[in-house]
Amino acid sequence: MRKAFPAIRPYSTHNIAVTEPHVLYVEESGNPEGIPVLFVHGGPGGGTRQTDRCFFDPDKYRIILFDQRGSGQSKPHARLEDNNTAALVEDIETIRATLGIDRWVIFGGSWGSTLGLVYAQTYPELVLGLILRGIFLCRDEDIHWFYQHGASHIFPDYWQQYIQIIPEAERGDMLSAYYSRLTGDNEIERMSAAKAWSVWEGRCATLRANDALVDHFANPHMAMAMARIEAHFFVNKAFLEPNQIINNARRLKDIPGTIVHGRYDMVCPVNQAFALSNAWPEAKLKIIADAGHSSSEPGTTDALLCATEQLAHQISTAGH
Repeated sequence: MRKAFPAIRPYSTHNIAVTEPHVLYVEESGNPEGIPVLFVHGGPGGGTRQTDRCFFDPDKYRIILFDQRGSGQSKPHARLEDNNTAALVEDIETIRATLGIDRWVIFGGSWGSTLGLVYAQTYPELVLGLILRGIFLCRDEDIHWFYQHGASHIFPDYWQQYIQIIPEAERGDMLSAYYSRLTGDNEIERMSAAKAWSVWEGRCATLRANDALVDHFANPHMAMAMARIEAHFFVNKAFLEPNQIINNARRLKDIPGTIVHGRYDMVCPVNQAFALSNAWPEAKLKIIADAGHSSSEPGTTDALLCATEQLAHQISTAGH
């Protein structure tokens, strides 16, 4: 089973101004002359981590990471104004143009798969390949499953802690109840809501309990951005038309694609990957028998590394 490539440092970092007041953190590592690949992080609001560079052979790939609006090292932190899906798609285009890239590979998981798919459907001619993990279609039922009724049956103990900060009278619409607190003026209430929201996701993200991942999600800087931005996007239906990604799947037919999804993904159940595969039959679907949602689970990491290796070979052979 493949293990992630060793840790590397960026050879270049950038702060790219987009719509005011947003400034994006962007970094490059690996081979400056390699195949350009953009890592699209999850959340929205999750930000990138050093380990995200390690899915790619640094001799073959020019590895580009960026923190989406309000996330990670991008500024201002956790800002919701002018933070929407269309803006993020255009941010990706701004990064591509700024870095002088003609075409590139898009690699994304969870919300990163959502944004990667919307970008590829908007600009299919600019995408050399798609490697997607933990598919999140952002339909009403997908959001409802995790934040209202579904995952709560699998993790009732974690769910009980998630709902504790919301009065019983408001629990019929947990998303709205959390959103009002995450965007309110009470700083203590805002931080409490952010941590509870983020820890709920971290606890559900792996098949086997992973305390280090939960601690990462509980980090106040991380939790505030992810909880606020996720709630903002989800109360606005991810700024997408109903079933937009599946309805536009025909635009992906000429793009080489791999879909990797854990059989026991409780954050984004595998039916979402299956629906995408049915709508985009040209892509390879790999269901990982012993994995949940996280990219760090061994079977998922192995499949993603295999996909990046195969795509690099395919692109090199085709002479791109």
